[in-house]
Amino acid sequence: MGLSIGIDVGGTKIAAGVVGPDGKIGARTHRDTPADSVDQTAKAIIDAAAELIADHEIEAVGIGAAGFVSADRSTVLFAPNLAWRDEPLGARVGDALKVPVVVENDANAAAWGEFAFGAARDVQDMVCITVGTGIGGGVVLGGEMLRGAHGVGAELGHMRVVPGGHRCGCGARGCWEQYASGRALVREGRAQADSGSLAAAQMLSVCGITDSAELTGPMITTAATQGDPCAVELLDDLGRWLGEGLASIVTLFDPSLIVLGGGVSAAKDLVTKSALVAFERNLPAKANRPHPPFGIAELGNDAGIIGAADLARLEAPEPRQ
Repeated sequence: MGLSIGIDVGGTKIAAGVVGPDGKIGARTHRDTPADSVDQTAKAIIDAAAELIADHEIEAVGIGAAGFVSADRSTVLFAPNLAWRDEPLGARVGDALKVPVVVENDANAAAWGEFAFGAARDVQDMVCITVGTGIGGGVVLGGEMLRGAHGVGAELGHMRVVPGGHRCGCGARGCWEQYASGRALVREGRAQADSGSLAAAQMLSVCGITDSAELTGPMITTAATQGDPCAVELLDDLGRWLGEGLASIVTLFDPSLIVLGGGVSAAKDLVTKSALVAFERNLPAKANRPHPPFGIAELGNDAGIIGAADLARLEAPEPRQ
């Protein structure tokens, strides 16, 4: 097996790298994401890949993109932060580069990276949860990526946990990511500050700001690591929501390992302790079933590049003539 390229398409940046069969990234490049233009986004992806192909013998290209990807791993059916709607991205990029191209959901790509080369490399059944602005998820069962009949399965962040709860960007109410994500953390922190809470005012001071509108998730995490009581409580509450949702996830998929990534990696015990307590409290038939351990993601921001490249190497169609 030779080299492949992994491309992680974010809302602001397109990151690409040459990945070997050992999961190691060699050459890298990046482009800004022209998120409001389908054509310009595709051009930026092609340019980044072409730059790497010029200096390397490449077998395939894998693209990780947020949103719904068709079952044939070629068409982006819908992307929440980009202008893609039924976009034949795989064919467009493949025609331009003359190499096989596989398109994958970005959370699936990151999960596969951790499965193949990261925290879950020694298991066959795993769930990977990435806690960022929202919640991304990927499921591997029996060594195979779970995608569903139409390619849009494992949207774990949109599992409903509170009927009639907070409105989500997907249009539904009460999705898990509205309670256990960076967005939820900031929303609750700002609400406490705006309520006149003296503890929250102290947290803002620790963060070096006076306006709650300037508060961010990393600020809260930093304040918590410094022992600020309000920030610690906010992360503890996020962990509780995370653990409760994971109890349902384990009931569905019975993994041997749960891998936690994203902001959870930075917060560490400030989130995972309360998540584990809530998980064990809410796991059905908890006295009569195995409890999968929690692991922390190892590949960081490279997981999507590595996973997309490896999936492309494994699943690429025949090259276009």
